[in-house]
Amino acid sequence: MNAPFVNHHLLEGEAAESALAALGAKLKSGDAIPYLGPELAELAGTSVPTTPEALAAFFATKVALPKRAKGNVWASAQHIESMKHRSTVSALMSEAFATPVTPSPLHNYLASLRLPMIVDCWYDGAMRAALANRDDWGEVQGITRAGVGEDRWYRFYGPSGAEVSKEQAESWTTVLYKPHGSVTPAKNYLISDADYVEVLTEIDIQTPLPDIVKSRRTDRSFVFLGCRFHDQMLRTYARQISKRSTTVHHAVVAPEALTKNELKFLTIQGIIPLAVPLARACEILAA
Repeated sequence: MNAPFVNHHLLEGEAAESALAALGAKLKSGDAIPYLGPELAELAGTSVPTTPEALAAFFATKVALPKRAKGNVWASAQHIESMKHRSTVSALMSEAFATPVTPSPLHNYLASLRLPMIVDCWYDGAMRAALANRDDWGEVQGITRAGVGEDRWYRFYGPSGAEVSKEQAESWTTVLYKPHGSVTPAKNYLISDADYVEVLTEIDIQTPLPDIVKSRRTDRSFVFLGCRFHDQMLRTYARQISKRSTTVHHAVVAPEALTKNELKFLTIQGIIPLAVPLARACEILAA
């Protein structure tokens, strides 16, 4: 066991794979919720950015950024929004994610399970594409409130991509929750610092989270796949989305890449790290 994990209950080797097999059974029964991060898109061999840092680098190829914003995707987007216009940020986001991401085998497997909820924290449309052959699901997306003149935190979309009501969403078998928005179906993006100001102000009292998300997480655990928690904003979302669910969760991790803040977060949140390569973890879960 690596020294930094003395108090973090890292599972490696056969123990980690055995835990993943058990989590696969919990997914099948609907007792576990997959929480998908950007690294899952990377398994498809896509050309779209698959980390916040890669998205920040994309912005830097399009707009001259000050030193303080380089490498930070949220600060980069805020600089572009302030110096140019919100429409420029949205256009660049749509350009960055213009190439559709082919659903991975895990995306397709999750779509086949008719899970109560799937959380997807990146901007690509792979999970929506995997669900496309079903008609009993829908998507709820976080939306920016910065300058849009709407007193709403999110919107609901049916399988066709048309916006639907909160009442219609209650009948969905599977809820796809995209807290930061997505390129599909309507190009909603939370990306700049301004987008997150009101959300982070109120997220502790859960206001920005849809009721349907809060109800479906109850008594369920989360499985974090392809996620990092090296930024305070990422940790805040993971903590608040998983709040009031069960007390033990799991995350597939690369131990050598984790920061001290990530280690602390995993411990505090009751997230057991599993040291298994992401591609192998996906194979086990889908077995």
